[in-house]
Amino acid sequence: MSHVYGQYCPVSKGAEIFAERWTPLVVRNIWVGCHTFGEILEGVPRMPRSLLTKRLDTLQRAGIVERRPNPKGRGSWYALTTAGDELFHVCKELGNWAARWLLLRPEDLDPRVVLWGWKKTISRASLPSERVVVRFDLRDRPRDAFWLVVEHREVEVCTNDPGFDDDLVITTDCETLALVHLGRLSMARAARLGHWKMEGPRVLLRAFPTWGGLSHFSDIKPARRLLASR
Repeated sequence: MSHVYGQYCPVSKGAEIFAERWTPLVVRNIWVGCHTFGEILEGVPRMPRSLLTKRLDTLQRAGIVERRPNPKGRGSWYALTTAGDELFHVCKELGNWAARWLLLRPEDLDPRVVLWGWKKTISRASLPSERVVVRFDLRDRPRDAFWLVVEHREVEVCTNDPGFDDDLVITTDCETLALVHLGRLSMARAARLGHWKMEGPRVLLRAFPTWGGLSHFSDIKPARRLLASR
């Protein structure tokens, strides 16, 4: 552990764990269903692999994370303990506070992370059984494209062409993508403003908004505008 406050106060003791860089995001990722090392890392793409290994070891020693053999293959399977579940509620309250009071900055709008969050909150029951490929073209990232690939009611985020024909193409920008996911801007309003365009078969145009994908914090009303341009 990189810092010890040397105080008996429970706030101090809790901060020794919770205030470690990346720790709340690791706990968040496991809570939303990331159980392998690769799944956890996908939700924190800027985190060094060596640091994730260290954080998982620290959380295991603290009794927050349980590690056992992966029942689906090689490697380990990570899950939150009872203490970890309680710690996630601390993370959730921090997120509620931030959603209400903090402004988003342009550097917060990584579309890969937004689509990862979208993937984790899509309702599987609403997904079609056949494969659907959704491509996102971002006006402010013209050299990049991102995909959501739905197959067998599972969702994968791709940053390279998955090799299938695109069924639905959404043209937007990083800011709008984040605000739609956060529930601050509906797809319909974004489309009226000219910030969201969907092209594809009519059945998919009607179905896509029903799949879900809203952030866990979409019900928090911000105390001020998240971004000045909206």
